[in-house]
Amino acid sequence: MSKTIIIAEAGVNHNGSIELAKRLVDAAAEAGADFVKFQTFKADKIASKQAQKADYQQKTTDKSESQLEMLKRLELSEEAHHELIDYCKTKNIAFLSTAFDFESIELLKSFGITLGKIPSGELTNLPFLRKMSAAFPQIILSTGMADLNEIKATIQALIASGTTQENLTVLHCNTEYPTPFEDVNLKAMLTIGEELGVNIGYSDHTLGIEVPIAAVALGAKVIEKHFTLDRNMEGPDHKASLEPLELKAMISAIRNIEKAMAGNGIKIASNSESKNKAIARKSIVAAIDIQEGEVFTEENLTVKRPGTGISPMMWDEVIGKIAKKSFLEDELIEL
Repeated sequence: MSKTIIIAEAGVNHNGSIELAKRLVDAAAEAGADFVKFQTFKADKIASKQAQKADYQQKTTDKSESQLEMLKRLELSEEAHHELIDYCKTKNIAFLSTAFDFESIELLKSFGITLGKIPSGELTNLPFLRKMSAAFPQIILSTGMADLNEIKATIQALIASGTTQENLTVLHCNTEYPTPFEDVNLKAMLTIGEELGVNIGYSDHTLGIEVPIAAVALGAKVIEKHFTLDRNMEGPDHKASLEPLELKAMISAIRNIEKAMAGNGIKIASNSESKNKAIARKSIVAAIDIQEGEVFTEENLTVKRPGTGISPMMWDEVIGKIAKKSFLEDELIEL
């Protein structure tokens, strides 16, 4: 099994602070993530003054502010991007960001970034899809709120604009924060791969770490998961995010799953367990003292550990044979 790409989604959990953003980079690097991902946008390019906040945003931010006002607080400047990209290099973790508008696509491209992330909300934005396809050789597409036909149309638009099937990964996703477990529908990830012939992954918004781990066992090539330094912080995404120790536990579990799935599928005893055969299996032994010349019977034979003698699978062949020597109780039978 190839290594799963793990994207630690810092998103807007920096709350507009570059220092907090750097601490998120530290946590992602310490946890062993491959990428730490932020969000790049100009608030007035993606939300009108009349745009309402989602229910989960209403619950986790000031109800009196508009979505536009909230987003303005969470913008990262071009200078902040430069600083974070350089900081990621010092921490040996790759920088990634989701663009939400044309200007932000061009900004990320100017940094030499070659992997583009399309958020769920832009899946039906044809001009945006074309711009992303032209800007980035590799694309990761989130599919929250979408059905299979919409995803198919999006993929066709990307391929028509230059994205290759091999360089496209489609993430199953549910855009509710947090996602109820009964709404995850993880099998839909497999349907996407089977029906559309693309690399698959999973962007998770559930509470906890179980579902991303299960997704890897099912074949996810990319996992994306929100994280924060503290779930009690004010902000739209903190409540549905992992804290650093949870992120580290999730990544550790995924790496263990990769090892467990890496076998060749042939059922044989492994090197580590072979030594236990003699200890855990049993042999045919004398149930009582047996004298030379006696017949082996159901009454004078039994089965006990260790497994270094005649296998109990030979029981029928041993019953009725004549003892060629005397055996003490518990002694391994020899023919």
